[in-house]
Amino acid sequence: MAREFAVTAYLFVFRIFFELFKRFPQKKKTTFVASFGDNILFAAQEVEKQTDDQVVILSTSQCHINFKEMLATKQILAFEPSNLINWIQSIYHLATSHKVFVDNYYGFLAASSFRSNVECIQLWHAAGAIKQFGLQDPSNQFRSQRAIDRFHKVYSNFHHVVVGSERMATIFKKSFALSNDTILRTGIPRTDFFYDSEAMNEAKHILEDAFPIIKKKKVILYAPTFRDDNLASATIELDIEKMYKSLRHDYVIFLKLHPAINGTFENKFPGFVFNVSSDYRMNDLLVVADLLITDYSSIPFEYALLQKPMIFFAYDLETYQKTRGFWEDYETLVPGPIAFNTDALIDIIMQASFDMGRVQQFANQWNLYSKGNASKQLIEALYVEEAQQVEQPVNI
Repeated sequence: MAREFAVTAYLFVFRIFFELFKRFPQKKKTTFVASFGDNILFAAQEVEKQTDDQVVILSTSQCHINFKEMLATKQILAFEPSNLINWIQSIYHLATSHKVFVDNYYGFLAASSFRSNVECIQLWHAAGAIKQFGLQDPSNQFRSQRAIDRFHKVYSNFHHVVVGSERMATIFKKSFALSNDTILRTGIPRTDFFYDSEAMNEAKHILEDAFPIIKKKKVILYAPTFRDDNLASATIELDIEKMYKSLRHDYVIFLKLHPAINGTFENKFPGFVFNVSSDYRMNDLLVVADLLITDYSSIPFEYALLQKPMIFFAYDLETYQKTRGFWEDYETLVPGPIAFNTDALIDIIMQASFDMGRVQQFANQWNLYSKGNASKQLIEALYVEEAQQVEQPVNI
């Protein structure tokens, strides 16, 4: 009840400012709202390259991308009510832009009555999905009708949703109650990185300079997703001590916690475990990872493009399936062996027997439209083709 009241109050204040700023002149401006940031970064770089739009980045506290180093724009604002001046400025930009990109669910969209010529593009942070979300989230049965109505208002503001595959198009249509016309089949921008050998080599060298040990040992990237009831804790279920005893001579572990987790990880095995949760981009880490260990995260959909092995540490599979739900049978979907405890996980690593044909098939299915030019295709579809339609003479 208290949370619902806080959300209602937030949206009430947001709507007042939004309606006020809508009275201001609209600008040739694109505003990006980032909580994950990778897709936003690639799309914003392409907007700067292909258009003369003013670019504005609204970055939430969850986002760890350093946009200042990678974009020409200096308009990068903290999109948090705790930073009141930046927050109000952010609403101004949202209300006066002609295009708005978002990369997550944002409640403020329920209070945003955009002008008729504005396009809001959902640039979701994942190329695929294992767990259910949106209107298909099983936890919705415990939410109020007001919350469900708010979800519908948010989703109705998505003029376009970008996908990399037909499988993800189907999921979005169900999750957000969208028509097929809303789906933009241009590919996922962040996947362009995995077709750029120069960019990948640069990322590899940067990480090797930061962690020289990875030149001598293989890297296990452990990237678990969050649990709704454990967001304040960075405790992991992986038995690091057992991993250390069995694997320390040949491997190191890079730990990448989900951005939603607010806790601090206590590292008892420095030199074997390296916490890379906030300082390094996921794309860069995937390049140096020799093996990915995850659970119900969306990371495998991009990692599969690199044709490297992965293991799924699903220690709480039954519980997670009941509380979050899966789009299809988990054991059939994931392209790698499943371990339910650390001992089994170590055995799989030691045996090193992986079906890479299955990984290739998985990559092809979920990255159907992501072929190295997704960012270019996206911006051309939204800006260049639109401009050509406007300039086309009318035959009378």
